[in-house]
This record gives sequence, C-alpha cells and structure tokens, in this order.
Amino acid sequence: MTDRSAAALVLEDGRVFRGEAYGAVGQSLGEVVFSTGMTGYQETLTDPSYHRQIVVQTAPQIGNTGWNDEDDESHRIWVSGYVVRDPARVPSNWRSTRSLEDALREQGVVGIAGVDTRTLTRHIRERGAMRAGVFSGDAVAGDEELLTRVLGSEGMVGADLAGDVTTSEPYVVPAVGERRYTVAALDLGIKSNTPRMMAARGMEVHVLPLGTSAEELLAAAPDGVFLSNGPGDPATADTAVALARAVLAARVPLFGICFGNQILGRALGRGTYKMRYGHRGINIPVIDVETGQVAITAQNHGFAVEGEPGEVFDTDFGPAKVSHYCPNDDTVEGLRCLEAPAFSVQYHPEAAAGPHDAAPLFDRFAGLMDRSGH
Repeated sequence: MTDRSAAALVLEDGRVFRGEAYGAVGQSLGEVVFSTGMTGYQETLTDPSYHRQIVVQTAPQIGNTGWNDEDDESHRIWVSGYVVRDPARVPSNWRSTRSLEDALREQGVVGIAGVDTRTLTRHIRERGAMRAGVFSGDAVAGDEELLTRVLGSEGMVGADLAGDVTTSEPYVVPAVGERRYTVAALDLGIKSNTPRMMAARGMEVHVLPLGTSAEELLAAAPDGVFLSNGPGDPATADTAVALARAVLAARVPLFGICFGNQILGRALGRGTYKMRYGHRGINIPVIDVETGQVAITAQNHGFAVEGEPGEVFDTDFGPAKVSHYCPNDDTVEGLRCLEAPAFSVQYHPEAAAGPHDAAPLFDRFAGLMDRSGH
C-alpha cells in the first residue's frame, strides 16, 4: 500500500476519512452505505440495487478470493464507489481469474483503502446514510472544495433509478427440464441468480424491461408475474406500481422481492419512507408472523414500506397483511394479500444467506400459480 496515492472520503456532514487510492483513480459521488456481509463482495458490487451508492465493507479484509467470471449478478459493477479497510495483497482461490482491484480498475470504480471502517460505520449508523464522495489522484483538493462537490450531488430521496438498470430488450431464461409455468419478470434491477432459481423449478422466465405496459404483459397470459429488486426511491416508481395494480386486478399470481416488495406495498395503498441507514448484508433476521420462524436473509434496501408487524389493512384488492418483519427494528419485511394471489418479501431469496432459509419462497410462488389455475 505504500506506493499508492492519497485518497479521501468526504461525507456531506463535513466528516473526512483519509486513506489510499484503491481501484480506479478519480472522483466518485453517491450515497454512502455499509454492508455487513463477511463474504460475497463480488455479488454485492454487481448487484444493480447498489446503483449510485458508495459501499463500505464492514468486514476488515476484502479481496481474499479475487474475482471470477461466474459469480457476477449482472453484466457490470454498479456501485459508484468502494471503501475498504485492508485489501488483500494477493488473491487466493482456484476460481479467481484476477484481483478485486483489477476488476475495479477495469470498470472505472473509484475506491479508497486504509479507512477505519468501524468508525465510519458507527458514524453512518448515528447520522444516517448520506451523500458522499471518494476522491484520489488529480481529483483531490481542499476539504471545502471536496465538500462543495458532495453537496452539489443528488440525494437518494426522489431518485428514479430503475430505468438506469433495467434490460434494454426482453430475454428468456428457459426452464430446467419440463416447463411447468411461464413467468413474466419485470426487471427493476434483477440479479442473474433469480431467474435461475425460478428456472430450476420449471418456470420459463421472460425478463421484461421496465417500460413494458400492463396490457403487453397481460396479453402474453403469464402464469405469474415477478417484481424484482432494484435501486432508488420507490415513491418514484409510478409505472411499476400501475403495472402491479393491473396484475392484482386481473388476479394473476404476483411475487415481489426487495424493491418489488415496496412496489406491491404502494400498489396496495401503503406509503414508503427512507430508513436511517437501511439493511445491507447477508446476516439480517426476519420473522414470519404466522409461524414465528426466523430466517437469516440477504438484504439491500434503504427504503421500507409503512406498517406494523402482523397488521391487517384494507386495500382495493381485499385485505392484506404485514406478513414478515425484522426484529432489529420492526421494519416491514413482507406483505401478503389475503384474497388476491399476491405476496412479497423485502429480502433476497435467491441469495444463500441462511444459506437456504428463504429459497422455499420460490416454491410458494409455484404453489400460488397451481392454486390459481394459471
């Protein structure tokens, strides 16, 4: 690390953290957030839900297993900046093809290393996720100048970002073995493992761009509709909400995850709000209200649906219930319609957090399509 140029992480409240350049050199602006996963940095970096965010890794050493060509969750790295404490000097894994830093440099991701990430994480927990910037090389200037750049950047409230990450053209992930169902998946920032998990259960998944109309989607007569994860403020996602309402009205089975949970919540008349620092990591507990069962889940969200654990509320499509919650803060983690064939969760069932605590949700989706006759 001794031959690296100086770098700085500047937060919008004026706090400055010093370190050394890691990855690409230059300037990056975004919302600073922390992720508590001990592993899975490649999946984190390539998750479209992290679009326009500067990710702080709370695990002290990052990069040990290098970078490979199989574990990407999308076609590129989406984070706007990266903050680590102790980057591995040499990657060591039989699947590794290059180092983490090589991947960051190749894709122009500006990072900073040598930061006291424990202190930084505590600061974000106390003050909340906020605008920030990573600066290195020629981009470094006086603190006041760097703070001015940060304050001139856009915040996450009101950010409409799903359109930045959605697929430009529809594509199909074929079912493994016999095709039992046809699923229309609205791509709000979908991770590549999600269609694979559905395909393994006999679902032929048609991944559709965000701009797909409800009429186009329903004309294809899918057995079920899936709303994916994605970035940004759900209060801006009016197009996706209108589509979800049309699907609910048509009584087509609907399953949403993460951003999709917030879309379903809005379609059911619930509001959403920005959390202080969100849930990001692979070790977050969720309780099923019906059974009391606890699942250890993977999450990445900075917004949440309004509601209380176990709350039953009226909607335009019949009663619905807050089906899951996080015991850490009582955040809504799932919704279930009691009459319409629809449910959602705020976490990522395709990720191996528990390691498979949430995978049966895909089986539940299949059962919903069976019972609905679709």
